[in-house]
Amino acid sequence: MKIYFAASIRGGRQDQEKYHDLIRFLSLKVEVLTEHVGDSLIGKTGESELKNQEIHSRDLRWLESADGVVAEGSTPSLGVGYEIGIAEKLAKPTLCLFDASRKEHRLSAMISGNPQFRTFYYHDLDQAKEEIVSFIDSLS
Repeated sequence: MKIYFAASIRGGRQDQEKYHDLIRFLSLKVEVLTEHVGDSLIGKTGESELKNQEIHSRDLRWLESADGVVAEGSTPSLGVGYEIGIAEKLAKPTLCLFDASRKEHRLSAMISGNPQFRTFYYHDLDQAKEEIVSFIDSLS
């Protein structure tokens, strides 16, 4: 099973360690197509070895080949919103995670109000991981 993990890169990297932890956990259960999202070497400017068009084409191919999408949306990101919108159009099962302790941001109503998405507000990473397991099990 292949999962596309979406999370902020150019929108902010303050949650990079969280992304790394969630991706490592996911990788124990499925193939994660976007492991680089959790890489500490990728900063706010993104991947420097690829052109924007190359990233776009590659990521669309990955989204098309994925069995599902897990999006961590606590840090607002235009790219993550775009990826979630594409996932919706491709009818990909999508889990949207949001850190409930984050008071400076709220999850967009366009995400949380969409019945096609599974939205989960977590208080710690263990809760997020439990929800990820439940989501993966629902894809089988």
